[in-house]
Amino acid sequence: MTSSELETPPLDTARRLAEHGDLDGAAAILTELANDPDDPDRAQAAVGLAVVLEERGDAEGARAAARAALATGHPEYAAQAACHLAQGFEREGRAEQARAAWQAVLGVGTAAYVPLAHLALARLAQDPGEADKELRAAMEAGDDQIAAHAALRLAELLVEYGEPAEAAEVLLDALEYAPQDEVPALRVQLGIAHLELACAEFAETVEGGADSRTSALAIELLARTLPLRGRDEDARRVWTYGLEHADESLAAEVRLRYHRDD
Repeated sequence: MTSSELETPPLDTARRLAEHGDLDGAAAILTELANDPDDPDRAQAAVGLAVVLEERGDAEGARAAARAALATGHPEYAAQAACHLAQGFEREGRAEQARAAWQAVLGVGTAAYVPLAHLALARLAQDPGEADKELRAAMEAGDDQIAAHAALRLAELLVEYGEPAEAAEVLLDALEYAPQDEVPALRVQLGIAHLELACAEFAETVEGGADSRTSALAIELLARTLPLRGRDEDARRVWTYGLEHADESLAAEVRLRYHRDD
């Protein structure tokens, strides 16, 4: 070993070895550092060891190293270790263990990792109420990029469960702070929410007993909008309702609209 190598901090040496493919050499250095309770770099070394061992194919060893880093309570490296555990469990489809690891991230409380943890817990949620809660927490955690993504997910959830007006409010708020690369997806989802709102208004018009001309227009608009939401069968039912309506003047108006493209 040269004098310059002797002067190089062990963490830097381990990193260089790992970058050049010497995972065993890197692991040896990191293991020594991670096992020394008095070494100030212990937590960082344990996280690095978890990464190196995972690259080497030692999943259990990697988890043990990550748990050691987590146990240090270090605000940065304990949080990184918990994320490492959570992501590994997710890749293996072990949702319960992944949830526990993401909760550990929240337990560490490092602000930079809290939004990511809430977003992940929403992804792993067991019911819509839990997903809603975690997405809202992600939106309030201080990271605009993740908040915008969480708003998009929440709006999708709200539309799915019949709350398009609330979805639109969430999206309009998100557009106030969203980074530019998130804006297009938010606007598309806002358009979807408005389509759902439009369908509800058209249906309410038909059910409310409007005059024949207005009802026929509402039936046409509803029947032509529903396929945009993938609801072709519902659209066919709406056309059938209008075409076979007992009010002949309404049915005649609907027939004219139905055949306008023939």
